[in-house]
Amino acid sequence: MADKSAIEWTEATWNPTTGCDRISPGCDNCYALALARRLKAMGNPKYQSDGDSRTSGEGFALTTHADALDIPRRWTRPRTIFVNSMSDLFHAKVPDDFIAQVFTVMTETPHHTYQVLTKRPKRLARMADRLQWTENIWIGVSVETPSQAWRLDSLREIPAAVRFVSAEPLLDCLADINLSGVDWLIAGGESGINHRPVNPDWVRLLRDRCREEEIPFFFKQWGGRTPKHGGRELDGAVYSEVPEPKPSRLALSPL
Repeated sequence: MADKSAIEWTEATWNPTTGCDRISPGCDNCYALALARRLKAMGNPKYQSDGDSRTSGEGFALTTHADALDIPRRWTRPRTIFVNSMSDLFHAKVPDDFIAQVFTVMTETPHHTYQVLTKRPKRLARMADRLQWTENIWIGVSVETPSQAWRLDSLREIPAAVRFVSAEPLLDCLADINLSGVDWLIAGGESGINHRPVNPDWVRLLRDRCREEEIPFFFKQWGGRTPKHGGRELDGAVYSEVPEPKPSRLALSPL
């Protein structure tokens, strides 16, 4: 966990689980996998188990951390918290009851805002009616190319007060994706040694779609060898828009 984060659209990170497996093109140059390898070498106890070499890597086996569950309870100042920057809460190896414990912490700390991003929304949609939902829980899905657009269909089934899309790393044109039911869109280019350049017109198209559909738009980065390499300006402007929650959706939840 980190009480401060360099990720532009959040303030802190909380990792009740760590580790993951690659499942889509956006995972090819996973920053978390590379960081886990370094953390293992440094002796960090949370990154000592290796994942399957075909889909994961050194220090990146899916691992739950019960000792991390209460961290947000100790943060008295309100924070916007990215949940599992080093994992995916809805990975198949995370037990249902552990996911429920994470949601209990989020519902019982309403002074924080939680941003949960997943590439596995089908599992979340199946579990949604068994989880507690409050206004401070935001749910997002990653859509890097048109082949992941199906994740938006699962997202629309989830009664979160904010539903968001992370088009990062943006690897293809998303001109035809359906943004109905989406409250926020984050776009960004890839970073790292093997980064794949983003076409500026793909970013402009998403910005313009958000303007037309009145969806807040956040442009995180152009990317490059480092996340900050290309800056954040798009056509001379910085886009840092954030959404307002829609509590009316919570009437669909078990609470």
